Amino acid sequence: MTSKIAFLFPGQGSQSVGMLNGFKASPVTEALSRNLLERANAALGQNIDALVTEGPAEALNLTVNTQPAMLLADVLAFEAWKAAGGPTPSMVAGHSLGEYAALVVAGVMSLEDGLRTVRVRAKAMQDAVPVGQGGMAAILGLSDEQVHQACKAGSVQGEIAEAVNFNAPNQVVIAGSAAGVKAACEAAKALGAKRALELPVSAPFHSSLMKPASIALEAHLSTLDLQTPRVPLYNNIDVAVETAPSRIVDALVRQAYGPVRWVETIVAMEKAGATMFVECGPGKVLAGLVKRISEVPVVNVNDPDSLTSALAAV
Repeated sequence: MTSKIAFLFPGQGSQSVGMLNGFKASPVTEALSRNLLERANAALGQNIDALVTEGPAEALNLTVNTQPAMLLADVLAFEAWKAAGGPTPSMVAGHSLGEYAALVVAGVMSLEDGLRTVRVRAKAMQDAVPVGQGGMAAILGLSDEQVHQACKAGSVQGEIAEAVNFNAPNQVVIAGSAAGVKAACEAAKALGAKRALELPVSAPFHSSLMKPASIALEAHLSTLDLQTPRVPLYNNIDVAVETAPSRIVDALVRQAYGPVRWVETIVAMEKAGATMFVECGPGKVLAGLVKRISEVPVVNVNDPDSLTSALAAV
């Protein structure tokens, strides 16, 4: 059987100070890392290298910094794989922000355009809802239908609670107004949730409260010269493979205020023949989710050692 490798790219939440240090220190990837970091610094007009290497964590965790830093880290992990002679992707997908890394890897946009786009996206998202007025929470141990039921209970008297990340079976993230999310968490506990944990985020990502952000994002995306993907790219919002740049833009705009359908994405890639998943980027969050969704083997690439192990598993 011909192997089909599906590459996955993580999003916001997997960042950490020093997350690129392994690749920067390795003689094999040092020149590659330096080149990508110099390009990123120039594209953003900021020393993103110093921020990622030295912190402080509080600055790295600001959405306007996290999004470009994670995109850079995801792409660097993939470029290290490629430089080491790893097989080319048969298909790609990214979780939330990670979808932009998938777009860069698939040749839809350049690294520079990707970095500038996610900075626009991050600023628009933060501006859409003032800090403290929105919230997100992880609901564990309920079915998707029960989570929708809890959100309905929280969406009263003008408050908003919506299911926004379908990450794994019985693991759904909700978002909305701060009071709406809090009320939905209480409803989820009453329905038997194992946990209803409010998350330390600065905005209610992927909820309908992000619609104002999508306007700024669409305006920016319309200025870019986007290309047809070189490999099938499964988007978050429709779990669809689009080839026309105009349809890709439409999906990205709706992704800003619509749910990440991650379970369905992994299932679709498995049905398309994926024989291995490779998570490229910091942490192992997506690898953990894949193990709960699929029997297909999964490896991760986030430093030179994990790169070596992943290549050996192919």
